[in-house]
Amino acid sequence: MGHVGLAMHFRRDPNDRRKELTVSRFIEVVHKNAVASRNTADAFIKEMLHYNIAEYVAGGDGRTHPLQPTAATIERFTGWVIAHLRTLDHIDGGDRLARFLDRPDMLATLQPLIADGLLASKPVREPNQTFSLFIWLNNGGIVMDWLMSGIDPDHAGLERIPTSVVSIGDFAKWLKLSRTHLGRKLRTAEELGSIGWLGQRGHSVMWVSHGFYEEYMTVQAAKLAVVDTAFETCFPPSRGGG
Repeated sequence: MGHVGLAMHFRRDPNDRRKELTVSRFIEVVHKNAVASRNTADAFIKEMLHYNIAEYVAGGDGRTHPLQPTAATIERFTGWVIAHLRTLDHIDGGDRLARFLDRPDMLATLQPLIADGLLASKPVREPNQTFSLFIWLNNGGIVMDWLMSGIDPDHAGLERIPTSVVSIGDFAKWLKLSRTHLGRKLRTAEELGSIGWLGQRGHSVMWVSHGFYEEYMTVQAAKLAVVDTAFETCFPPSRGGG
């Protein structure tokens, strides 16, 4: 939903009210693209306004109340783009990040293409069961990122891959999540065979299954492919010439 809202912001036309980012238009686009229900989209916008991730446009039409992401949100999203471009460069030795930093104004063109790609990506839109379980949890993506970041690459081929997580309470506290809610999600994942503990539950190292690890990597690879395709559209390779 965040990508949908940003794309609507960057594609807005100040001279065409039909292309403004408003609550009603956002809810309609989210629903039309089957991203979430109307109620979920409405609740999402309310949270974005509450936490100053989005704001009403000063001097906007009082009847439609156009919205925009705050400057801090744009800055954070730029960091998101930089992280993904840096990762792609590390994979193939490219120079995407340097090219983007030379033209940061291209963010307004790049992000909507990324949003379109994510909406069209089946691996991103329809991830497997365990990934889907976490993605609808507040900070669910960060939960999975933290689990996977603690994995020793040498252990990635194991059926039960050790992570760095031991205490559910500490894990929840670091993520600023309800321990009860996180624990419930972890228990469901455990019932699916996707996670477990090497010893006593909640008091030993947590492991993730090889299948869950592959689910996560599949989604990340698909997301990077979307970013790469969008980037190459915005920054086509220069043709050699004399």
